[in-house]
Amino acid sequence: MNRVNEKALIFGNVMLDVAGVELTAEDAKRLAHPACGGVILFSRNYDNPQQLAALVSSIRASSPTPLLISVDHEGGRVQRFHNGFTSLPPMAWLGQCYDQDAWKALQQARELGWLMAAECRMVDIDFSFAPVLDLGLGVCEVIGNRAFHADPEVVFLLAAAWMHGMHDAGMAAVGKHFPGHGAVTEDSHLDLPVDRRDIDVIMKNDVRPYVSMFSEGLEAVMPAHVIYQQADQHAAGFSHFWLQQVLRDQLKFGGVIFSDDLSMAAAASAGSYATRALAAVDAGCDMVLICNQPQAADEILQAMREYHTDESQRRLQTMVAKQSSGLAGQLSGKRGSKAVKLADEGVTAIAMEKTA
Repeated sequence: MNRVNEKALIFGNVMLDVAGVELTAEDAKRLAHPACGGVILFSRNYDNPQQLAALVSSIRASSPTPLLISVDHEGGRVQRFHNGFTSLPPMAWLGQCYDQDAWKALQQARELGWLMAAECRMVDIDFSFAPVLDLGLGVCEVIGNRAFHADPEVVFLLAAAWMHGMHDAGMAAVGKHFPGHGAVTEDSHLDLPVDRRDIDVIMKNDVRPYVSMFSEGLEAVMPAHVIYQQADQHAAGFSHFWLQQVLRDQLKFGGVIFSDDLSMAAAASAGSYATRALAAVDAGCDMVLICNQPQAADEILQAMREYHTDESQRRLQTMVAKQSSGLAGQLSGKRGSKAVKLADEGVTAIAMEKTA
């Protein structure tokens, strides 16, 4: 699919959502706002692949500048599109496979990462917020089987394989939730989690997959709405310490930083919606997300109208999907057939575990 004005920079720094399977007049107005730089899609925006492709096309046509189109499409219980898309297993299944046959599991991770990305690219979605780099410590229910494994090295190896599969399909990757959401019990959608561990423990374990992923070419990071009490009083997504001192200065990360959804309960600690957005970009986020709150989106768009940095614009441009020729043929060919069969195997294995 050819993209008009593909070389142009992403100018806006706000990513928002739209109401349904077709654009409303209110949606179109927000998309045309100069602060809007992207859209995140949800299950309510999906009926079938043809409808979704038409919706994405209308989203792009509603903005005078290029937009990033994204989705949370990890697999398992965080998969927004189903009928017409392959059901993907949760990442913990790949961790289980790794414990049985490491080499085979890495090949499987690459193929499933490619399948996820290729199916999304076929409807002109730029990227999915994946892979999850949190540790599967059995503590945090909201992460649960979204995590690959408890061992940081295994998380890195599987996540890197998944990312390279995404790259095969022309899609950039986003590691989340920095520096790690796996050791808190609270769900940041509903509460403000506090991680009381020593910072050295967090850096040695939770941050380790990120360090390795950066060397493999990870394009973007999403910080957690979690306070790491021994390091800073602010949640990571609003923290100069985590985003500037650690990510930029210490780890030398030069990619995109996306905020997590500013409508989540954990983000309320930063104040009003406008204050949250400004605090996030001041801390170091390149783009802020606001979901499921249209009035809050209007407030944030207005607050961010004059915000612009050349560095953020250059970084955001790396998230525009690369044209990957032959994806349709690959999806219907040998690679696609094998990947779909693998996904079915994983979904079936997880279902059997639940009924055992």
